Amino acid sequence: MLTPMRIGVLTGGGDCPGLNAVIRAIVRKGIDRYGHTIVGFRDGWRGPLENSHVDLTIESTRGILPRGGTILGSSRTNPFKDAQGPDRIRESMRTLGLDGLIAIGGEDTLGAAARLHDDGLSVLGVPKTIDNDIGATDMTFGFDTAVQVATDAIDRLHTTAESHHRILVVEVMGRHAGWIALHSGLAGGADVILIPERPFDIDEACRLIRRRHSRGRYFSIVVVAEGAVAREGTMAVAGGPRDEFGHERLGGIGQRLEQEIERRTGFETRATVLGHIQRGGTPTAFDRVLATRLGLAAIDAANDERWGMMPALRGTRIELARLADAVAQLRTVPSEDYEAAEAFFG
Repeated sequence: MLTPMRIGVLTGGGDCPGLNAVIRAIVRKGIDRYGHTIVGFRDGWRGPLENSHVDLTIESTRGILPRGGTILGSSRTNPFKDAQGPDRIRESMRTLGLDGLIAIGGEDTLGAAARLHDDGLSVLGVPKTIDNDIGATDMTFGFDTAVQVATDAIDRLHTTAESHHRILVVEVMGRHAGWIALHSGLAGGADVILIPERPFDIDEACRLIRRRHSRGRYFSIVVVAEGAVAREGTMAVAGGPRDEFGHERLGGIGQRLEQEIERRTGFETRATVLGHIQRGGTPTAFDRVLATRLGLAAIDAANDERWGMMPALRGTRIELARLADAVAQLRTVPSEDYEAAEAFFG
């Protein structure tokens, strides 16, 4: 006979389409199949730090599959910012009688989970990020939705760009990895795509735009990831405030490109920043299914006490990977993928 467990769940970092599907899967299988009790922590790592929690039941998680965001709330709280953080989390888990904790999040959330596991806590992770930059997994949920949102926006911008003979710069998310920019740019027929992995030459971007004009196409779409930078810092953007993990708030590359392209080419240029619209709203069917599969694998791993692990998509299969491997190195766009897209530039 299985011994019922008490398992905590939290969602950390930026919100992401599919988070609620993971929560639902953990609760549904955890309770129905294993007889476990599921406790949800509010607002990421802030929840276990402050012992802010709520019981998760099958009834309380009904109807959340198609909802964006997370019913638990999220934050970018760093549990290691305070030296007493790990002890406070340990005490919260002891007070609630938890056998383990499932942390759903991206690089920072999973990095904290890996450190807490190394400190002796029973923790496992679920990979989440619209940027698709987590190592040890082929894809993260939220990415497909973000690409679809960005592609829809690019499709709409094409018509106004053509009508007004303008250059339209579309800034999408992507701090260190240009997956959203690359995939939405390819799907939307962008004329220039700029990503963080490859510092760009503004003169080359302008050359491609001029060449397009010389071919009788008097409008262009430039897709740029928010973390893209010009070669040798020639277009440096003023830095913003930093979060608890030390990440600078990005934004501004779109407007900077708008100014530079118009100044260098003389063509009317406008920038559109998609921002948080990429995170919000209903997840795609793909993301719902992937998130559900990861949630089911996570509760299976918790039931088997496979702490320090993370379910990952490998090909079409869900397998367990070490948390340490997931955060050892970011998953970035390979050079060959970007070079394949260059065939459509200009």
